[in-house]
Amino acid sequence: MTTTIRLTTAQALVKFLTSQMTTINGKKTPIFAGVWAIFGHGNVVGMGEALFQVRDTLPTYRGQNEQSMALAAIAFAKASNRKRVMAATSSIGPGAINMVTAAAVAHVNRIPLLLLPGDIFANRKPDPVLQQIEDFGDGTMSVNDCFKPVSRYFDRIMRPEQLIPALARTMAVLTDPAECGPVTLSLCQDVQAEAYDYPTHMFEEQIWSFRRPRPDEDELSRAIAALKASKKPVIVAGGGVNFSEANAALSAFADAHGIPVVETQAGKSSLPFTHSLNMGAVGVSGTSAANDACNEADLVLAIGTRLQDFTTGSWTLFQNATAKIIGLNTQSFDAHKHRSLPLVCDARVGLEELSTNLGKWKAPDEWTVKVKTAFKNWMKVADTYTVAGNQERPSDAQVVGSVQRALGRDVTVMGAAGGLPGELHKMWQASYPGSYHMEYGFSCMGYEIAGGLGIKLATPDKEVVVMIGDGSYMMMNSELATSIMLGQKLTIVLLDNRGFGCINRLQHGTGGERFNNLYDYNVKQEVSPNIDFVAHAASQGAIASKVKSLAELELALKDSKKNTRTTVIVIDTDPMMTTDAGGSWWDVGVPEVSTRPTVLAAHAKHEQGRTKQKLGN
Repeated sequence: MTTTIRLTTAQALVKFLTSQMTTINGKKTPIFAGVWAIFGHGNVVGMGEALFQVRDTLPTYRGQNEQSMALAAIAFAKASNRKRVMAATSSIGPGAINMVTAAAVAHVNRIPLLLLPGDIFANRKPDPVLQQIEDFGDGTMSVNDCFKPVSRYFDRIMRPEQLIPALARTMAVLTDPAECGPVTLSLCQDVQAEAYDYPTHMFEEQIWSFRRPRPDEDELSRAIAALKASKKPVIVAGGGVNFSEANAALSAFADAHGIPVVETQAGKSSLPFTHSLNMGAVGVSGTSAANDACNEADLVLAIGTRLQDFTTGSWTLFQNATAKIIGLNTQSFDAHKHRSLPLVCDARVGLEELSTNLGKWKAPDEWTVKVKTAFKNWMKVADTYTVAGNQERPSDAQVVGSVQRALGRDVTVMGAAGGLPGELHKMWQASYPGSYHMEYGFSCMGYEIAGGLGIKLATPDKEVVVMIGDGSYMMMNSELATSIMLGQKLTIVLLDNRGFGCINRLQHGTGGERFNNLYDYNVKQEVSPNIDFVAHAASQGAIASKVKSLAELELALKDSKKNTRTTVIVIDTDPMMTTDAGGSWWDVGVPEVSTRPTVLAAHAKHEQGRTKQKLGN
């Protein structure tokens, strides 16, 4: 006879979460590290009461904005290599829909996230309730249906017993290396409070492991044959290397077979900067050494990467007409892209099996020597961009150089949007896996401070440095206050170029007139803003200061090491200066027709780049 326990739907949900475990470094650990919550009438009564009952085993963190609290949960999971997860709960209506952007960030980046938005009444008796959207032709519709295209699994809980299969499916998705992504359980607010006799076995402790699928024998044989036939192989290391914790395997593989490695935004820190075969960043924001190697390569081993346009130069890289791609990925969808030879498996296992079967095979010495020499030459060029200068407004690259010199490599640097991802991808010298954390799958402005907090919660022993532009800071900064509230110190370097400098450069570089990006180039504007970021950050509890030079910045960063709470350092930067060395072509669709000669000239130049574009599948 099955024994039961009578609980509300919300109580059953959180009780289940507390019993899900995993093993990390031989130690049993809860998979769910906590729940981010902003309460409203759609979740405070049901979920709020349930979370209070388990507050000692499943911490509740109060966010300031539904989107940013979910972004913090995403960064936590990413910094945990997807081995641990956080949930986020909101009220119905605007509170719920605020989390849709975060769901998209998790979906694009393949990050586990559990979203628990409140929903309308299942019984419909009080309809329409406060914050309810009514669809004139569909009585089942609510704003939470917006989560469907950006969730790996979506379920609307309209009866208490529906929770039982929904939670089983939730865990299957959150722990699957291929299907991993956001799960949305839409919780009707009346159902949250309804009781049901749940089977007690539902709440028994369960220890989840993360499978490492082995490659198919035929796919493995084809990949081995392709590698052995190659003369100029290159490895593209994506985020899957870090998620699989395949860093040591990648290092051993590259060394054993003499194959250079280039890194995507998500894959950066797969190898330490000092590794002799690490050619650095690839693609639009890449090094000349990495991109030149890719253009010559006759074999590309793409490991754990989505091969998005910034990585492939909108598919103008890999110009060798005979080049083949091996798509080593847990997700078949990614492994088959652009007519790749698929190798569907875990990154670490795949590398180990490839290496065993390759035996003593190595890439030709002349190829390995050539790419190593190219990277040494690139570093001489890169150093000219990061060197400290005396100008009033330095470039982003110079600020990156100053942060590196002041804090060294034993820190975690992170960012998300604007010009900084390009400069950091090229210039930052990462030292350990995860020491470079960039959200550049969705490039979500506002991820930075919330994400920094998530990283700090996941890796409290690491110094977390958030690099953010004034545009992203203005868009979302409220979790700065949360970092103070939780006692989680961040070091935030705020680069103020008075607007959206990166997009201004793109606008100007494609022949457009500069307007509506920088404060000083707005058409509809009475007064040009002059924002006191120091006062603003200090008002939230941070230690804040503004520096007038790179030398002052380096001193302030060194002094910040002794601070025990979040520190914000502001520096003015030049919105037009950027690193023009390295990098590859990027397809942005320059207008074919315009009254402006500069746009027509830019279009003609852009079309020249398009001639190198390869058609994929």
